Amino acid sequence: MQIEVKRTPTILRPDQSRILLRPFNPGDSQRAARIIARIMTIPEEQLASLLEEICAEFCRRHQNVHKLFLERFEQVRETFFTDEQPSEQRRQLIGSYFLAEYSLESAGLFNPSIVPHPDQTGLPCGALRFIISLRAVGEGHISSITFRTGILHADHRIEMQTPHGFLSEPRQIPSFKYQKPLFSRKIFELGLSNKFAKRVMKRVGESFSLKELRDALDKEVNETESVGGMLETDKTAAHGIWMLARSNYKVQFQPEQQISERIIFPATRSQQNGIEDARFVRFDNGDGTYTYYATYTAFDGAVVMPELVETSDFLLFRFITLNGRAAQNKGMALFPRKINGRYAMLSRQDNENLYLMFSDNVHFWNECTPLLQPTFPWELVQLGNCGSPIETDEGWLVISHGVGPMRKYCLGAFLLDRDDPSKVIGRLCKPLLMPNESEREGYVPNVVYTCGVLLDRGQLIIPYGMADRAAGFATVALDEVLAAMHSDNC
Repeated sequence: MQIEVKRTPTILRPDQSRILLRPFNPGDSQRAARIIARIMTIPEEQLASLLEEICAEFCRRHQNVHKLFLERFEQVRETFFTDEQPSEQRRQLIGSYFLAEYSLESAGLFNPSIVPHPDQTGLPCGALRFIISLRAVGEGHISSITFRTGILHADHRIEMQTPHGFLSEPRQIPSFKYQKPLFSRKIFELGLSNKFAKRVMKRVGESFSLKELRDALDKEVNETESVGGMLETDKTAAHGIWMLARSNYKVQFQPEQQISERIIFPATRSQQNGIEDARFVRFDNGDGTYTYYATYTAFDGAVVMPELVETSDFLLFRFITLNGRAAQNKGMALFPRKINGRYAMLSRQDNENLYLMFSDNVHFWNECTPLLQPTFPWELVQLGNCGSPIETDEGWLVISHGVGPMRKYCLGAFLLDRDDPSKVIGRLCKPLLMPNESEREGYVPNVVYTCGVLLDRGQLIIPYGMADRAAGFATVALDEVLAAMHSDNC
């Protein structure tokens, strides 16, 4: 059976003018000190004109630059080797030398996921407001998460809202509290649970802050050093505990910021080279409320790690490590509700096949069973999911991706039993979407890829990345996809 997939004229292209002001580190502390020393030689009467020149060039590109200059000065003042207290103007000038513009989308804007917007007010009859997350790639191939909003009209016409405003990162919440039982379990899962780690955890309460953990670590390190010295396993535990804590945190955007102004940039050591391919899903909590979860790949330049972020309003985000022997590799995608009282997740444990996982805790994943393996010529290199399963009357529909000859990426689909998703009850034997001639060229040629699809009144809305450079949209009738799974034209 032939499936009619319709491409829409809407294309989201990278915009190099979307810039973020970020810390600039010109080298080690000695070089930073030399730069500061040179700035200190500028006569006081020249500072105002220098700051005016900088402001004339950059104030229309960023909000509150003078405030940002002062904040950056405070971050670098530890390299300031003098008792002299600089004037406010000099502090601003020093801060400006340690900031730089970063073009988030200079290399590409792709691999979108789509979810219903938390706010559905003020819409035309039959319309749905949505949020799209995208992987923005800039200088150094560093990936961050950016957002767009749009409206899906009653006739399934897609109307994207033009992004505007000043881009900014969220503020980390210093009062974030860690829960001792959960944190201790994560220490155990990471193989860090030795005597040193247990003594550290005895020093903190049932809930504790990052500062309280830092104090506990420092005290335990000092006492251990005083009674014989730190073992290598103790040093490993201390480092691992601190990295674990820094990888679990909350951030807050300001309500007046448009969603397209909110940027989630790598903030931890595990993310330092990128936050890749976020798969957002609106999760039904079963009590009339929803939580938006996203699994993503954290990349530190050498190792990829699956991690989780959650939000209810796209203002407050909580970042959480995923633990357990099954929390590995890329492409984890959470089901949009519990199944038989347990969380369920799709994953790819071995770079080739798809697996199904269950857990009682969304942060810990130990069970995994094989679900699907590459079968058809267009997917023989690798098979993976393209976002969270979609619940339909006939079962859980999963959009998949397959890699075939010449490393060509195509989209496919399969169907899982609603009550027992370990049962595959349908599968497309031919690709649902392949790169056409206008989509082949880009940063990574011959690739179409999505991180999440929306079902609306019988139509699948598929935002997809094109050759890792831009993102387009396709629509297809759900009935056609399901009917093709039951045909015998393979």
